[in-house]
Amino acid sequence: MKLTGEGTLFVKKKYAWAIILVGWLFSACGYQFSGGGSLPSGITSISIEMFQNRTAETGVETIITNDLIYEFSRHEQVVVTGSDKADAILTGVVQSISERTISHTGEYTSNERRVEVNVNLKLTNRSGEVIWSRKSVSEDDAYAVMSEKQSTERRKREAIKTLSKRLAETIFNNLTADF
Repeated sequence: MKLTGEGTLFVKKKYAWAIILVGWLFSACGYQFSGGGSLPSGITSISIEMFQNRTAETGVETIITNDLIYEFSRHEQVVVTGSDKADAILTGVVQSISERTISHTGEYTSNERRVEVNVNLKLTNRSGEVIWSRKSVSEDDAYAVMSEKQSTERRKREAIKTLSKRLAETIFNNLTADF
């Protein structure tokens, strides 16, 4: 059975109405994405400073800072370089990185580990007044332990990169949540 031009138009209208109905239902029930609000206290621009690293894991502060800048830019928030040009300055400290074994293949052999990163954050205005702060914001991710130490370390770094992206999303959502 072959559809004519009119049949195709009918099918397109049917789908268009379904899409409109779904959109209307979501708007009617108050559905919204988290973190869709604005920065606190009328802040329009923010400077994200390089995080401090109080751990033995080199380079983790750069990974987290870059992911956080990307997250703010992705949501069209104005991120500027130089704290003298911004309405607010976001600073952070990587307080700890911990690892624990989550599965074993033998009594002394790890099969999988979990790495957790914990950060403290502070948002201040130009005069240094604290507008917003959070302590112990953390994310974790699991990685496989390999027989070669270098492969295990590579997987750990990949897990840190993955959890850093989630950490940036969490920080952005917490900072822009409309209460």
